[in-house]
Amino acid sequence: MPAVTSVKEVLVDREPGEGLGRGRFRFTDGYSVFDWGTMPDPIPRKGASLCAMGADNFERLERAGVPTHYRGVVADGAVVDLDDATEPPEEMAIDLVRVPDLPYDGGDGTGEGGDRDGGYDYDAYHAAGGESYLVPLEVVFRNVVPVGSSLRGRADPADVGLDGEEWPDGPVDLDEPVVEFSTKFEEQDRYLSRSEADRIAGRASLEELERVAHRVNDLVTDRAAEVGFDHQDGKIECLSHRGEVRVADVAGTFDENRFSYGGQQVSKEVIRQYYKRAHPEWVEAVGDAKAAARDRGVADWRTLCDRDPPALPDDVVDLASDLYAAGANAYTGRAWFDAPPIDAVVDAVREFAGDG
Repeated sequence: MPAVTSVKEVLVDREPGEGLGRGRFRFTDGYSVFDWGTMPDPIPRKGASLCAMGADNFERLERAGVPTHYRGVVADGAVVDLDDATEPPEEMAIDLVRVPDLPYDGGDGTGEGGDRDGGYDYDAYHAAGGESYLVPLEVVFRNVVPVGSSLRGRADPADVGLDGEEWPDGPVDLDEPVVEFSTKFEEQDRYLSRSEADRIAGRASLEELERVAHRVNDLVTDRAAEVGFDHQDGKIECLSHRGEVRVADVAGTFDENRFSYGGQQVSKEVIRQYYKRAHPEWVEAVGDAKAAARDRGVADWRTLCDRDPPALPDDVVDLASDLYAAGANAYTGRAWFDAPPIDAVVDAVREFAGDG
């Protein structure tokens, strides 16, 4: 059985050990918002769009000398470069490392001191991972601090190079990107101090993780600017193999990163904002369940949520599908999909968001 996430399946061709394994991502049309997991509706063409964008970025990273776990896309049963694929790819070939279970014992949720962080036993994770493992962190980089960003509550303006004691009312463009670390496998992600992140990273160097994140951010930001996008923020995951840090999962897609085009959000944020406008009661129930889980030391907050997410209307599904497809066409510079031009789709998104 393949492992399944909310957006892709992980198929194992050769199990990892002390050496690297081999596997594939099979991208699905599922999506997730607010950490819910798979939402009710598939979005047609989404999976192939993410695969194409992710492969495009991986190949750019490899050319720039940034090590990754990417091996190519799968076309007609063979692993090839993206340029050699004749149809939108839906599978990506990757190297695999160990992803141990992360034991949870309830804990006190503080994440400070001791051998455990927030009830999670990272010592056990690293003991099982050895010298070849997926680093249990998300490395977040920010070029813009939008209104409502959680960073505004965790840092003062001076911490990110801004003048003044108060955050500006509108979005803030940063002169230098900010890199932060959050948990990867905990049921509720939490941002970490550098000392916590260093401990959770295990053998992987925190400085190297930060350096790689800056290189990924620079590459995606430059490519986005070339084709008219503004790259606002994103994240990467990394593996550690015998001391070397490599970019893992996927990078620079509409799910991992936040982009705008002509001032309009064009990433998964469009769907998040739809749920906030159209179904605030569900968004509020999700927040209440997460808070209750923290208070009670419960790992899976979804068991405490008293509402299921409503399905998307057909017109929203169609618009999201066009957005993913047109975005992938524009970003990669290749017409993978029969989709309207990105300008036309963004105009439709802007009208939709204004109507909301």
